[in-house]
Amino acid sequence: MPAAFINDDEVEIKRLEKLIGDYHIGGLCFFHSRASAATNYEGRKEVPYNEHSLAVLKKLILRYQKIAKYPLLIAIDAEWGLAMRVENTPQYPYAITLGALRNKGDLIYEMGRNIAMDCRKAGIHWNFAPVLDINTNPDNPVIGYRSFGEDKAIVVHKAKAYINGMEKEGVLTALKHFPGHGDTSEDSHLGLPLIAKSKKDLQANELYPFRELINSGADAVMVGHLAVPALTQSEKIPTSISEKAIKGVLRQEMGFKGIVVSDALNMHAVSKLFTTKGELEWNAFNAGNDVLCFAEHIPEGIEMINELATDDQLEESFERFWSIKLRALKDARVAMRPLSITPAALNAQFALESLTLYSGIEVFKPLIEEGFVGIEISNTSDHPFFKTIQGKVTFPIYSSSDSPLNEISLAIADAKNILLALYPPKAKPQNNFDIPAGELSFIQQLILERNVVLYLFGSPYVLNLLNVQNAMAVVIAYQDLEVFQQHAARHFSGEVKAKGKLPVNI
Repeated sequence: MPAAFINDDEVEIKRLEKLIGDYHIGGLCFFHSRASAATNYEGRKEVPYNEHSLAVLKKLILRYQKIAKYPLLIAIDAEWGLAMRVENTPQYPYAITLGALRNKGDLIYEMGRNIAMDCRKAGIHWNFAPVLDINTNPDNPVIGYRSFGEDKAIVVHKAKAYINGMEKEGVLTALKHFPGHGDTSEDSHLGLPLIAKSKKDLQANELYPFRELINSGADAVMVGHLAVPALTQSEKIPTSISEKAIKGVLRQEMGFKGIVVSDALNMHAVSKLFTTKGELEWNAFNAGNDVLCFAEHIPEGIEMINELATDDQLEESFERFWSIKLRALKDARVAMRPLSITPAALNAQFALESLTLYSGIEVFKPLIEEGFVGIEISNTSDHPFFKTIQGKVTFPIYSSSDSPLNEISLAIADAKNILLALYPPKAKPQNNFDIPAGELSFIQQLILERNVVLYLFGSPYVLNLLNVQNAMAVVIAYQDLEVFQQHAARHFSGEVKAKGKLPVNI
């Protein structure tokens, strides 16, 4: 299953068509662009914006299917919807936001249904989701906001609702990243993370969600590129190419009968281990992977696997894959049901149910009556949060995107009450979520000297960078989607209460 890129040029498209025609590959996994693949850029190349990406994706799928002798199984990462890879498509909340919901599995089920229907309309059969990683490391550079949280039972509950919604509409899912990528501080796109836990500890925590959902009948398990000596007996062999981890733990001990798919084989955790083309593909297949995602050396890989694999290995893997492909193609022909709830209405419910009062008071009427100043810490201005509040009360607004912090400090010298809206530039924790040190110091000074109500439109882990003990209140909205900001404004105005519960420890 090589990578296909929505924003490829004609030369690359024809190269992939030749690969499909000559080697009869099993499927494609779609990504936005070559620049957006994490191992290829990590911020060094500009990711192209294409407002027509969805139309291009649909055309490419039809074009590639036309070349294929056998129908291709089309996959994509759509954890929070096609928006994870495709512009101008419905975006749903990150898993950490869903983790803040108190139960509400019915809403997550409907989200799964909606995402599945978006996939089907595009010609996609397989969503590589949900993430079952239990995020216990606040510095995790690659999971974090993609995890439902650090409570294993909540992870299982929410993932199951998501899967049930996807399956209702006939789209395949994949549990990832076995055996658990939550307690890591290294990005497996760039290196090999080490999890030095005992097997007993892994069984009690990391493996728990996989075991529970395998017992519920999972379609597939995606194996991560992780060094887990308790399972592999080596710090140098990634789980994704370890027979002990896949055939031993996942197949024999946990009884998984479905498809095993590798995490992307271009990731540096494994791709840097082999210099001979095809050797990684052979090792991944021999370890027990049925689907080799983002395989980069397909002719050489096929040749080496053909030469070294036993007939039984090939037939068993083929039967598993052919069975799931036939089911997916059959389900793709079933008429789609109408949506039970629109994406906008669903996101409004998520915004309502996830907003979390982290600390302090929840009624701001005295502050509103006394008067306050609004300050945005953001790369952009004109956010809906302050605009919505201004529909009810007048107050001055300052934005770090428009004015230097020293000018804002002078302008608010006499202000006692501050409504502070923090918009972290990114969801990942590297480089302090890209929040400049000066802005963090400015926020900290405000909290120490003024009456501050802080609304955080981003990862709750940002609070690890601040001492908010003296804040009048801290409210976590998790995301900066418009409806989340509007609902946060309603909360500040006293129209609604914060119903969410923080899914991780700060």
